Amino acid sequence: MNIKDLAKKHEDYAVEIRRHFHMNPEPSMGEYETQKRVMEELDKMGIDNYKAAGTGVVGIIKGTKENKVVALRADMDALELQEENDVPYKSKNEGFMHGCGHDGHTAGLLTAGKILNELKDEFEGTVKLIFQPGEETGKGALALIDEGVLDDVDAIFGIHLWNELESGKISVEAGPRMASAGIFKIYVTGKGGHGSMPNQGVDAGLVGAAILMNLQTVVSREISPLDPAVLSIGIFNSGTRFNIIPSEAYLEGTTRCFSIEVNDEFEEQIERIVQNTAKAYRAEVKLDYQQLVLPTINDEQLAEYANKVAVELVGEEGNVLFEKTTGGEDFSFYSKYAKTEFAFVGTKNEDKVKYYPHHHSHFDIDETALTTAAGLYAGFAIEYLKGEKI
Repeated sequence: MNIKDLAKKHEDYAVEIRRHFHMNPEPSMGEYETQKRVMEELDKMGIDNYKAAGTGVVGIIKGTKENKVVALRADMDALELQEENDVPYKSKNEGFMHGCGHDGHTAGLLTAGKILNELKDEFEGTVKLIFQPGEETGKGALALIDEGVLDDVDAIFGIHLWNELESGKISVEAGPRMASAGIFKIYVTGKGGHGSMPNQGVDAGLVGAAILMNLQTVVSREISPLDPAVLSIGIFNSGTRFNIIPSEAYLEGTTRCFSIEVNDEFEEQIERIVQNTAKAYRAEVKLDYQQLVLPTINDEQLAEYANKVAVELVGEEGNVLFEKTTGGEDFSFYSKYAKTEFAFVGTKNEDKVKYYPHHHSHFDIDETALTTAAGLYAGFAIEYLKGEKI
């Protein structure tokens, strides 16, 4: 029996377990009941497993002998979002919802665990099933890395169920797939005064405005036009009254790009412009820059393995090229420790489920995509373990 047939064999299980997780969503790094259920399911399958990163789980499937180690990752956390769907499996946890597909990722990986466990006498090497907490906050991947879960991993594969892609379609192409995400906070300190006598103060509001405008030159003048990048200011607060020169200003924004090189330069560029602009106006300034996630970039060789599996599952016509997205993924942090491959699996089918985007209160998926996801997880692991070590 091939991977596609095995995935189909466990289709009912995938739907049932996905609906359980959908009804019981939990917040990032608080996935305690989800963790418990995942471990119970792995125990039933006879798959060794242990807790990791607080509320995460790692399952281990060993083949016939020691060889390479491939990891398969699914994120488990839900969103702080009130579900508005009228379905039998609607969220039972007030204010929380699986509005991004992580319930399907968890279900898909558990189903893949069933498939791989049935085939463990047919491959050499080890498969790690990583059920990751805290993707939405960008903390889960780093927590697993800090605990050494990636130390022995040669390659890691992840999936995102994707409502912008038709059900029955898969995208596993090489190169950039999702953007980096940085957040920066700028604190400006000037000197207050009366609005009628601005010469007596240092106008923090004016300084903040100058910083906002000058930062736009990072993308337009310091980054190649061939490298897509975004620098946006989302918050600008200053002042308390119409005739008072403000003594403080606060700005907050984000950076996005698809290149590690561009991403690594953002902080220095922002710091330089912020400091020199403030100095020109006699103000003081402090920058706090945090890297939320790195760009998610697929390895070329791993993409070849994934492409082969995709064609076996959905045919040449279902294995599609799909435009990268400026959304971010903490899966990207794994690329510092192992080769990475990240796939989009289509879940859009308006004949079955009305379309809504990710993070919407009416978000839902075509559940036939769960079988595709399970097959892709399992197929990639086996294809990688068959190949030469990269």
